[in-house]
Amino acid sequence: MRGIRCRGLRLELVAGLGIALATTALTLAAENVRGLATETSLAAEMHDQGGRTHAALSVAVTGEDGRPAAGTVAIKDFGRELAGAALDAEGKAILTLALPGGDHQLRAVYNGDTAHKASVSNLTGIRAQFTGTPDFQISIAPATLSLTAGQSSTVIATITPENAAALTGPMFVTLSCSGNPDESSCTFTPENVEIIQSAVNPITSSMVFQTQTGSTLAASRRDANPVAWAFLLPGALGLLGLAWGSRRRRWLNRMSLLAFMGLVTILGTTGCNPRYYYLNHGPPLTPPTPAGTYTIKVTAQSTNGVTAITHFTTMALTVK
Repeated sequence: MRGIRCRGLRLELVAGLGIALATTALTLAAENVRGLATETSLAAEMHDQGGRTHAALSVAVTGEDGRPAAGTVAIKDFGRELAGAALDAEGKAILTLALPGGDHQLRAVYNGDTAHKASVSNLTGIRAQFTGTPDFQISIAPATLSLTAGQSSTVIATITPENAAALTGPMFVTLSCSGNPDESSCTFTPENVEIIQSAVNPITSSMVFQTQTGSTLAASRRDANPVAWAFLLPGALGLLGLAWGSRRRRWLNRMSLLAFMGLVTILGTTGCNPRYYYLNHGPPLTPPTPAGTYTIKVTAQSTNGVTAITHFTTMALTVK
């Protein structure tokens, strides 16, 4: 009986140890799935330009293993998104913002990726100087965007007037974007916004960002090299004609050569003609928007009647 009890106790201990080890392994696996913890830092360098305060922001994100993280970051001011950027290979991003006069509380927000958890930086307090000339600020929300090739999304660009009471007439602001990947586009509605005298309320414009899927139509074997067929088939017929004509009279040989030369020219030109190819084989294959992470520049440009005013912000785009 004692032997049976001892064996039973040993079995229970082994089973308990196995369960404990399995639980630990599952916990570690869950931690790996959730990703590594990260630390986000934000540094700001201020300088005045043209009576306006510009902030040069440096963001760095590192994992708990000490290696740089990948992905995108957003800059917020009192919780409102201003700009976004893609991290480089060193886990860093540089942004420049033109800030309106007054106090600001900036924070960098890292969105995380498949290998890293999200994190936020400490608040960085900034005081920007006031200007007496008409001006505006541009911001964008959301400042980070993730799309699968073929998808589209709408982002709101906001123009906030400054010192509009000093305007002597309406100020028109034109919006545009640059730096977007191949096979993608962005359109603003409206593309031009108007700031009237004494305006204080923000003005918004919808930016639709469109990506593209690749063409799924496969070319047939006979269409794989239409140029080769355009020359190969007429050339073969021409050789046949030469062989046949060599056994006839000299004048017939010459006429055959001229006829087959004309045939080769006509068929070759027709086979290589772009319009002929389009009508018979359809449009060419189109590539998809390349996967990757991009920093898109959104520019707002206007004039106060004397000098041009240009401000910009950035948006981080991830294409899967």
